[in-house]
Amino acid sequence: MQRAGKSSAMIRGAARRLIDAGNGSARGAASAKVKRLNVALQGGGAHGAFTWGVLDRLLEDGRFDLVSASGTSAGAMNAVVLAGGMMEDGAPGGRAKLEDFWRAVAGAARTYNPGRQHPLDPRPAPDSTTSMMLLDLMTRLVSPYQFNPLDFNPLREVLLDAIDFKRLRQESPIDLHIAATEVASGKVRIFETHEISVDAVLASACLPQLHQAVKIGRKHYWDGGYSANPPLLPLLRAGRAEDTLIVQIDPTKDPELPTSAQAIIARLNRIAFNGPLHREVELIEQIRHVANEGFAVGGTLRRRAKAHRFHHIAAGNLSRDLGRASRLNPDLKLLYKLRDRGRAAADAWLKRHYQEVGRESTVDLAAQFL
Repeated sequence: MQRAGKSSAMIRGAARRLIDAGNGSARGAASAKVKRLNVALQGGGAHGAFTWGVLDRLLEDGRFDLVSASGTSAGAMNAVVLAGGMMEDGAPGGRAKLEDFWRAVAGAARTYNPGRQHPLDPRPAPDSTTSMMLLDLMTRLVSPYQFNPLDFNPLREVLLDAIDFKRLRQESPIDLHIAATEVASGKVRIFETHEISVDAVLASACLPQLHQAVKIGRKHYWDGGYSANPPLLPLLRAGRAEDTLIVQIDPTKDPELPTSAQAIIARLNRIAFNGPLHREVELIEQIRHVANEGFAVGGTLRRRAKAHRFHHIAAGNLSRDLGRASRLNPDLKLLYKLRDRGRAAADAWLKRHYQEVGRESTVDLAAQFL
């Protein structure tokens, strides 16, 4: 009996150790759970399909909890559609919603597309230069208040079909920070989750040469690319995650000297839309410098800026390779090509840098942008 009791005790002890081991494994799994990550999404017209690919690969991977997204123009649309899809069905919903959205954009472009290939242009549609020359000439002579007096924008219906904005404002699974530019002052206006509407998203993507300024309340707004592209500081202030992945569409540098009229215009636009990102990075670096000097006591933003880790996926020479006209020509084949490039870029980043997320930055902001 004593031996049986001892044996029973041994069995109970072994069982307890197994249970404890299981609990330990559960705790280990919990500690190794998906990493919290912000995404900052740059604008870029149809080239925003590259960002679709990046997000699609991150969602497929399943090792990240996307807690906040900031975006401008096409980046704003990607952020809002991502949130809307995840609100309905988590990561699978986000992936499905992004694909449905970009397919709908391609469909809408068949009706209204200022970058559509001119019938006399022998070049492939995404690179059509004739259409861009005609568009440039038209927008210098006629404003959207004249050639589009009813302010028709097919993206409005695409967005309304894709997103339940009222529900999104209340139930979005991720924090949203959408940038637009106030026309009167040129200042950035960040629309937060509880303010997101179809007008806020359209304001973020409102190119003043093509669309009338979007009125929200008593103020008018243009494309957020002129003032924040994409916004970074709102992600630091919110403090939802200590890692931010910047998805950049426009290359930071291009060593080739533009000599044609079209190339000069494209370079000026690139400089203008990358400028806000450079300035915001410079400000973050200055904040970090002050924090390193020991003056950060009591400064929440300074402490967060000092500790924050940044990561970077860039489309590289995508803009130059595809040509300026492709930004305004969301041809379905082009969009899937861009999506696949984005997926490949994200896959390479995951293989190279996943282990570093949550531990250290994988991009030197100053070296990359300043």
